[in-house]
Amino acid sequence: MDHWLTIEVFDGEHSASLWRLSRGDALAEAALTHGAEQWVWHEHRWGVVLEIEFSTEHQRDAFRTLPAVTAALDAVPDPARGLLVYPGRGGGAGSRMPRHPRPRPMAGAGAVPLPTESVRMGLAEPRPPMFSDVS
Repeated sequence: MDHWLTIEVFDGEHSASLWRLSRGDALAEAALTHGAEQWVWHEHRWGVVLEIEFSTEHQRDAFRTLPAVTAALDAVPDPARGLLVYPGRGGGAGSRMPRHPRPRPMAGAGAVPLPTESVRMGLAEPRPPMFSDVS
């Protein structure tokens, strides 16, 4: 049974493609020396995906804990939100249905008119006490 590891790197301060150029060889070398059978890179408009196949779970998990791999993953363009690492394949399949763009907010758009309430206030006529009807 094959055991895959997927590493998704999203663009951040700089392009994920630049990260692949600087760190990809080190990841491939570490994978080969630790039992990887094959690997494949996928480039997307949002980043890159690396899928690596190992023959055993132990080899996959040992690769993930290597210092070279940890250093490469620490150097991703957006370390806070730009990295996904998970067992199995993924990321390279893409979406089955293209996403449709949302309408753009425009500066000249008018606000929706709010309903107005008609308030009728009835005020009493002021009468000084000296003119009050006292019998």
